[in-house]
Amino acid sequence: MNPEHLSAAGHLLLDRRRFLSSTATALGSIAFSNLLDSDGLLAANADSVQINPARPYAPRAGHFPAKAKNVVVIFCAGAVSQLETWDYKPKLIEWDGKPLPNGPATTFQGPAGELARPQYEFSQRGKDGKWVSSMLPHLAELTDDIAYIHSLTSKSNTHGPAENFLSTGSPLDGFPSLGAWTTYALGSENADLPAYVAIPDPRGVPQNGANNWGTGFLPAAFQGTTMSALDPIRHLTAPGITNEKDRSAKMLLQRMNARHLAQNPENTKLAARIASYELAARMQLSVPGVTDLSTEPKHVLSAYGADSTDKDKAAFARNCILARRLVEKGVRFVQLFNGAYASGGKLNWDGHNALKEQYDVHANILDQPAAALIRDLRERGLLEETLVVWCTEFGRMPFFQKGSKGRDHNPDGFTCWMTGAGIRPGVSHGETDEFGSKAVKDIHPLYDFNATILHLLGFDHEKLTFEHNGVRRRLTNVEGNVIREVLL
Repeated sequence: MNPEHLSAAGHLLLDRRRFLSSTATALGSIAFSNLLDSDGLLAANADSVQINPARPYAPRAGHFPAKAKNVVVIFCAGAVSQLETWDYKPKLIEWDGKPLPNGPATTFQGPAGELARPQYEFSQRGKDGKWVSSMLPHLAELTDDIAYIHSLTSKSNTHGPAENFLSTGSPLDGFPSLGAWTTYALGSENADLPAYVAIPDPRGVPQNGANNWGTGFLPAAFQGTTMSALDPIRHLTAPGITNEKDRSAKMLLQRMNARHLAQNPENTKLAARIASYELAARMQLSVPGVTDLSTEPKHVLSAYGADSTDKDKAAFARNCILARRLVEKGVRFVQLFNGAYASGGKLNWDGHNALKEQYDVHANILDQPAAALIRDLRERGLLEETLVVWCTEFGRMPFFQKGSKGRDHNPDGFTCWMTGAGIRPGVSHGETDEFGSKAVKDIHPLYDFNATILHLLGFDHEKLTFEHNGVRRRLTNVEGNVIREVLL
């Protein structure tokens, strides 16, 4: 026989042996997986959130008792400088006008300049003497109620990906937002309002827009609903027909939708659309009452600054009042934006060129309304079960950019804070170096920040998962630790 034939036959025999061996192993693995699944021991089985597509917003329990029932996130778009707000660095005053020792020659937007002192005075506030900037005097009065985290880091120094990382746990597009994960896991306590509301700044939306409140690969029902005091949800008014005819039409549509859904039980987008239409019908009655701020007492409007002659401040103040009213009604997650996408920082906190001049404007819009929101929640007994989060996508450098009066992007060390449900008040956790350029103690990537929020809502961030393209996805990827130092 030809040796080549023998070689081919030998290879064929070996391939058959490998095939039979692999098949036996594979069959054993399938059987073992089936046994685990039947006992409820597979991660996918144990960790899945059970959703009724026809009632996606029905309230659900967490992994353990929650400290927080609701969340309000105040997202300051554009990257607020930690050095002008919460992270006091006296060394910057001493070294003002000098180069940063061993500092970078260039940063995100060009050559680095000299170290620059904080552009606002700092003073000690509260019973523990926390050093806080004069830039935000109203929020500074709440120092004793706040837990500051001074050592956060981001994966990106670019606004879009950094917004994504803060809001979704990934710098890439297509991942679910924190609010979507929350409402996917917990549903809502009010069947007549959206479970998740995103309130854009009166001046516009943040750079990554709907990515900040999107559902990614989660069921579409958990998309954030955008509305504001200035621009309520549109098209809720019945189209010129009597109430009786409107109700009859809705009942007919409900029966038709239910029949169609029964014929397509796996179509989650269809179920989400039907649920959203039914919610829209209920919102025709509920939303106008929530967004009508004319019922607010004059002293409340004044406390928030809604009567300010600064139209942007007044509009943001009304958004803050709307956020409180939504929480009162049981809306699970409210995302309140301060700052809109705009190159050069004219409409947000991206202070590259004229930081002091621009921050004077932005601080005036943010400070009184945000502080009034926290006080109002506390006075109404809502802060005990509402977590308030103040955040921004990254920080700023300790030096000015060469030839400018502004600071460049800094993802290596910045500050965000929390107050309210489950938070230890008056805490300052983590540190940046003496110039505020880099986190050096108790360093926390934003994964930890989001893991902590989920923990307060009653969830183990490692177990809150969703299978997508064969991968068990979660908000914190494969990382994240709860920041227990800021918890009660």
